[in-house]
Amino acid sequence: MEKTYDIEGMTCSACSRAVERAVGKLEGVIEVEVNLITNQMNTIFDENILNKETIIEAIHKVGYEAAEKTDLKEVSIPIEGMTCASCVRAVEKSINKLDGIEEVSINITTNKAYIKYDSAKARVSNIKQSIKKAGYKPLTIEKDNDESYVNENEKQYRKMRRELYFAFAFTIPLLYIAMGDMIGLPSLSYLSPEINPINFTVIQMILTVPVIFIGRNFYKIGFRTLIKGSPNMDSLIAVGTSAAIIFSIFASYQIFNGNHNYIHQLYFETGVTIITLIKFGKTLEFKAKGKTSEAISKLIKLKPKVAVVINKDGEIVLPIEEIEIGDIVLVKPGEMIPVDGEIVEGFSDVDESMLTGESIPVDKELGNSVISGSVNGNGMLKINVMNIDQDTFLNQIIKVVEDAQNKKAPITRLADIIAGYFVPIVIGIAIIASIAWFVLERDISFSLKIFISVLVIACPCALGLATPTAIMVGTGKGAENGILIKSGEALEMLHKVTTIVLDKTGTITEGKPIVKEIISFGKYSKEDILIKVASLERFSEHPIGKSIIEYHGNMNLTYSDVIEFVSIPGKGLVGNIDGEIVKIGNGKLIKNKEKSVEKMMDKGMTIVYLEVNNELTGAIGISDNVKRNSENAIKKLHSMGLEVIMLTGDNIKAADYIATEVGVDRVIAGVLPEEKSQVVGRLKDEKKIVAMVGDGINDSPSLVVADVGIAMGTGTDVAIESADIVLIKSDLEHVVKAIYLSKKTINNIKQNLFWAFAYNVAGIPIAAGVLYLLFNGPLLNPMFAALAMSFSSVSVVTNALRLKSINLEG
Repeated sequence: MEKTYDIEGMTCSACSRAVERAVGKLEGVIEVEVNLITNQMNTIFDENILNKETIIEAIHKVGYEAAEKTDLKEVSIPIEGMTCASCVRAVEKSINKLDGIEEVSINITTNKAYIKYDSAKARVSNIKQSIKKAGYKPLTIEKDNDESYVNENEKQYRKMRRELYFAFAFTIPLLYIAMGDMIGLPSLSYLSPEINPINFTVIQMILTVPVIFIGRNFYKIGFRTLIKGSPNMDSLIAVGTSAAIIFSIFASYQIFNGNHNYIHQLYFETGVTIITLIKFGKTLEFKAKGKTSEAISKLIKLKPKVAVVINKDGEIVLPIEEIEIGDIVLVKPGEMIPVDGEIVEGFSDVDESMLTGESIPVDKELGNSVISGSVNGNGMLKINVMNIDQDTFLNQIIKVVEDAQNKKAPITRLADIIAGYFVPIVIGIAIIASIAWFVLERDISFSLKIFISVLVIACPCALGLATPTAIMVGTGKGAENGILIKSGEALEMLHKVTTIVLDKTGTITEGKPIVKEIISFGKYSKEDILIKVASLERFSEHPIGKSIIEYHGNMNLTYSDVIEFVSIPGKGLVGNIDGEIVKIGNGKLIKNKEKSVEKMMDKGMTIVYLEVNNELTGAIGISDNVKRNSENAIKKLHSMGLEVIMLTGDNIKAADYIATEVGVDRVIAGVLPEEKSQVVGRLKDEKKIVAMVGDGINDSPSLVVADVGIAMGTGTDVAIESADIVLIKSDLEHVVKAIYLSKKTINNIKQNLFWAFAYNVAGIPIAAGVLYLLFNGPLLNPMFAALAMSFSSVSVVTNALRLKSINLEG
């Protein structure tokens, strides 16, 4: 059998060789070939001896992630009619039955299904059909229509509010007529139950019909899902109110036939009031839920609609959709920057606070990058467009946040499992309780009240909303502060972390090495040493090499011709210059060393040795300045009880110098790029829960292996892609903020789940009459049960909204 796998985390030929060796050793493998350019592995194996899980596990053991290559697509489908966790479970169950479905996650807060599927096996039309089979309505998938995203909620809210007003307009008079006499309110004789029972009955029936129509979705969805074996909250409301109304119709029939004893057994007001109060609660809940996604709405509103383009005819205003890469865009003072690009003329201060959370404007000048959604200050800028459409930084932020909000955290599993059994159990309790009370009391009205109260007070909604609302607010709060959390799982795992592993270069330090000292050990001058080293380093992409090239350029020196160039990953470079074999690199490549370099090492410098024809002739000392906030951030991590480890390829002396300066607990130095993921793996083997923070290509395998990978936003695309969390600002203080946000969000979820469970555990027995039976306590009126149920959901959402006001400074 031949299979292709996508391999994640490979950065060099050593990585691809490691994967090939690991898979090639497996019994049953006939041929294996890894392509580093495409990050794919093609393998031929005997399926009778070997399976894909074993292959993937072998790759994982050497520090990389693998997945069988499929033509996976993602789609987000809005769904109408879902109201609670039971609805979510029913839809997920139906979709998962389809062949080719890789992942289904439904967010009850946004009423959207996020689906990852193999397009060779499943189609969107099949998925929509499965949603219909579950009893719900899939809506049109709107693409690139951000205005609809922002405005649709407001339209839906206005519709719900209008329906609520109508429901109250009929419910209040019905309550007055039905219950006015009981509480001593004045009444009209022609509507009196004693004087005119027929009029009293007919007017209640007339006032009931409009409210039933307004609440028709409860019945349509509730009974449909009940028949399909996946009852939900609507089913409870539909059955409970139907029982009240059907019994009232029976009582009306008796009254019309002259049996006026039934005049006090009309329960139209109970059914109608329940519907109206549930509508009231749902409207409040919808409004509150809308606030949970305000962060996304704010980001979408940052998206510009037009840009001023400079061409041969002068300035022209174009829709943003018509802007192309390479266009020159003019941005005047105070205007929003409409594109990602590079400044080709002008200088200004730019407010990036909506994207990075940093309130202080950033100075921008010729050659600097700017991002769409930020606001220009006092200068006029001309910008060369670098990214358009979905590739812009702002669009990528929006997608990351949306994806995170659509994907479930592991903590939701308990609520999901309970939701699957909750409604059938509640219906069972209602039936058993009403029958038991009928046997005890021989009172059909009393039993009916018990039946309705149990059905109406039960609230699977609160369970379903407990987690997604908190995750939506938490990820939104993160986005507002420059912390992009890619999934609920990452958000949850981060609060459990015990060990933080920090890459040194670019994470703790600025990542901009500077040449500090050059030493000659023989016949070559410092300039000669610099020329030879720079001549080799110009073929390298290493940050240290770039610093040497920059220093060489500032000295206005020439280059020598190099032939037979070889790069040795993690060690150095070799080449032939003017017939001499020249080696430059660290102590792993250059074995001969002079004691005089130890002073440089004691100052925390990284040493680049120069060897000519196997003779040590010079050394260059390079150091990297520590970032301003690194020491303070590490102190805060310690105050959270976390172990902080610094991981670096530098020599131990240079590493210790930086470690002492910032106060890390432990240093692991001299680590080759391909070994970093193995170090993280060993830490995990010690039962530590590890977060890895890095920014370079060579960090990406370790970011994948770590329990939580955190990439600095200034890092490489590979590192950002590999990470679970992306910090837009390259500042360790944001790692602290991310952990604090995770802890607060998970605590909020636990509070929500506790109150949702506690409400149902306490409310259902009270509604079933347990207090009345044991202590002759109060019975719960079905209308108060409906009010309690409505506010239980609202309280969960309101508690989640508290996350918006937390201070991430701790």
